[in-house]
Amino acid sequence: MSIADNKKAFHDYFIEERYEAGLVLEGWEVKAIRAGRTQLKEAYVVLMGEEVWVIGMHVSPLPTASTHVKPDPTRSRKLLLKGEEIRKLIGAVERAGYTLVPLNLHFTRGRIKLEIGLAKGKKQFDKRETEKKRDWDREKARLMRDKV
Repeated sequence: MSIADNKKAFHDYFIEERYEAGLVLEGWEVKAIRAGRTQLKEAYVVLMGEEVWVIGMHVSPLPTASTHVKPDPTRSRKLLLKGEEIRKLIGAVERAGYTLVPLNLHFTRGRIKLEIGLAKGKKQFDKRETEKKRDWDREKARLMRDKV
């Protein structure tokens, strides 16, 4: 079940591979995410040493769940991946010029997971080409529907 999507990532990047990562969260964050008070639009993923972090993911605190703590809505959150996956990502990002982008925040068997993508940036003409293809597919579907 999806909680939040990053639609801008598909507009700005070609997604090559996807990985599902766990998040290190505090209690108030879990409650706020379950209430749907999160946003991935400005978020990005970085590698610091042998660790993977998501930065800029905004989680708005619930007023009832965070009365005794001082919540930081955009704090850096550590991602949990296997060591082999982290080493593969480090190689791709440092050598091949890829970037890591958060794609989707969702539930998997009651746990909150973040889907990250290994991506290459799109140029402006690639974005226009994607837009033209989407418009043509929509027009084609409409013509087929009107024909029947």
